[in-house]
Amino acid sequence: MNTREIFFRHQGQTSAFPLAMEIERAEGLYLYGREGRRWLDLISGIAVSNMGHGHPRIVAAVQEQAARHMHTMVYGELIQSPQTAFAAKLLPLLPASLNNIYYVNSGSEAVEGALKLAKRFTGRTELIGFNQSYHGSTHGAISIGGTEAWKAAFRPLLPDVRNLDYGVVDQLSAISGRTAAVLIEPVQAESGVTLPPKGYLEALRSRCAETGALLIFDESQTGCGRTGTFLALEHSGVVPDILVMAKAFGGGMPLGAFIASQDVMKVLTCDPVLGHITTFGGHPLSCAAGLAALTAMLEEERMAQVPKLEAQFRDTLKHPAIKALRSCGLLMALELERAEKTQAVIAAALDAGLLTDWFLYAPHCVRIAPPLTITPDEVSWACARLLECLDKDG
Repeated sequence: MNTREIFFRHQGQTSAFPLAMEIERAEGLYLYGREGRRWLDLISGIAVSNMGHGHPRIVAAVQEQAARHMHTMVYGELIQSPQTAFAAKLLPLLPASLNNIYYVNSGSEAVEGALKLAKRFTGRTELIGFNQSYHGSTHGAISIGGTEAWKAAFRPLLPDVRNLDYGVVDQLSAISGRTAAVLIEPVQAESGVTLPPKGYLEALRSRCAETGALLIFDESQTGCGRTGTFLALEHSGVVPDILVMAKAFGGGMPLGAFIASQDVMKVLTCDPVLGHITTFGGHPLSCAAGLAALTAMLEEERMAQVPKLEAQFRDTLKHPAIKALRSCGLLMALELERAEKTQAVIAAALDAGLLTDWFLYAPHCVRIAPPLTITPDEVSWACARLLECLDKDG
């Protein structure tokens, strides 16, 4: 049996139409397949590979840590230098009140932990999320986000959950004295890069403070420099009570975290003890990779280049088929007339040596989220290929 047969017959499938590209290696901005095929990665593994593929600093950090030790004990019991060194590098980049990190394995798990933490701290049960948000596919994460089309097959889900429309100030009055937490993306990604209206996050912060609800920001896709600042919350200055990080946070390795103040976080340590626990969270290889990626991003000044690269994409990608181009840094959505056209562009782009994608709740939009290491020349090449693909019928 060849690898393709094994993939389709013995691996669980996420859809009936996977890309099914067989990748042999990846380097920089490029994925390499059999017989010399090469694709420029325009989506960073869905906002994971912010520093590109195979960054030498990250590879060396993983190799060196693997030679020291890998898993030793469940998270939180032993002092491990990859975790503490990463925390020391990370904390100066965060708002001062977010000073206590709980490492986990993924964004979904970080969301689950953040929701539990909010309920435990407030003693309340109601959770509020937003339509067309995406926080993961685990039970609690899918309960608080998404659309009914994505939830219906899995009901009953988590009880006492309410969803509001993103960006609608008048609906914030639904947040009340029985609300434990409000979970929101500072830029909503899977709806096709929806930015909040001016003053909206400030109004949300004010309403949460007024009612005692905790505000949770999910920066899984928008964090780690993707929007031109380390966190997207810096664009508004609004500070949440709990921050979720994942995806690029691990430098290409599986890693997530929920981050709060020490006063909030300590409620998970007793009544009951081990109120939240994870075997592999904060794995030493993942933390070593995350630290190396963060260090490289800062020393190479990658965030400073993001606005210029964003402007180059926006200035170049002009075509009658593009109905809108929404962006926040290097998180961009090309809105086309219909989903069928988007799929035709994605397929044509693959043939042209370019990997792109669509959005979960905006299938009529083409996703552009390249590694922050992309160069102006590579932006020009990618845009030229996209414009050629848009010229084709679909």
